[in-house]
Amino acid sequence: MGRYPEADLHRLRRTSIEQRASLVGAPSLARPPADPGSFEQFWDGLPDLLAARELKLLVRAILAARRDGRPVVWMFGAHVVKTGLVPLLIRLLDEDLATLCAVNGAFAIHEAELALWGETSEAVADALPSGRFGMARETAAFVNGASLEAADRGEGLGEALGRLLLARREAWRIPSFLGACYERGIPATVHVAIGTDIVHQHPDFSGEATGAASARDFRILAAHLQDLAGAVVLNVGSAVLLPEVFLKACSVAINLGASSERLVTATLDFAVNYRCAENVVRRPPGPGGRGCYILGHHELLLPLLFQGLLLERDRATSSGGSR
Repeated sequence: MGRYPEADLHRLRRTSIEQRASLVGAPSLARPPADPGSFEQFWDGLPDLLAARELKLLVRAILAARRDGRPVVWMFGAHVVKTGLVPLLIRLLDEDLATLCAVNGAFAIHEAELALWGETSEAVADALPSGRFGMARETAAFVNGASLEAADRGEGLGEALGRLLLARREAWRIPSFLGACYERGIPATVHVAIGTDIVHQHPDFSGEATGAASARDFRILAAHLQDLAGAVVLNVGSAVLLPEVFLKACSVAINLGASSERLVTATLDFAVNYRCAENVVRRPPGPGGRGCYILGHHELLLPLLFQGLLLERDRATSSGGSR
């Protein structure tokens, strides 16, 4: 007999599984598609659990917001460009699934390089030891020139970049997302942290012009968020900068009279980050709102979300709803 007391498991008060509340049951299980070519069967067969459930709730929230004329704001970090998703982002605009797009400076740089030169994203580890990282003249000249023009014309940086990219449409190697935003009249705001982008290394960089243009974009975002009630805001791929910008713009909008009731927020990213969880998912939604955090790689998760949006909207249209 040991020296230490043990719990007497024979004294436990047990129950029946039939009386127990369970979180997983037959209706929530996956149903593999019979037709491997049917996205509809694949979508409908996803398990009604965890991230799959959140993804479908997010789809319904986005479609409801657009149906009711409420904003759908997308915030994109640079990896969304670097994972090959620019054509899909342009389709979001064409399908009326975005009312404003907020991006960081790196997104704008990668997007402009892809549009104008058909390539982007340096091998940093190879270029850094020789001091060549971030030293492309053409990139700096274009982006820094846009900042100067924006400050001179009283434009936001996103507006200036979109206007200048659209003016060079004939030179595009692939269609430009910021150019498409400008052409369609959808605000694109660029939020810059001085010193974080490669164009800040160059002698033609103006902190004054860039700051003025990016500050204007902050005010444009805050103005758009004054219709916050019933809106949807999604953060895709920005771990720090855009969650911080959104929280402050949200505060400004509420201070000016906006309501965060029924606000739905989401972060879609491949890792959990504190600022995304707090500043996007948890803090902003008011009464009747909700936030969700869905983990996944951008190049897989965003196409899945987009296709689900098209499918569910077509179903609503065919059943008598408005597009």
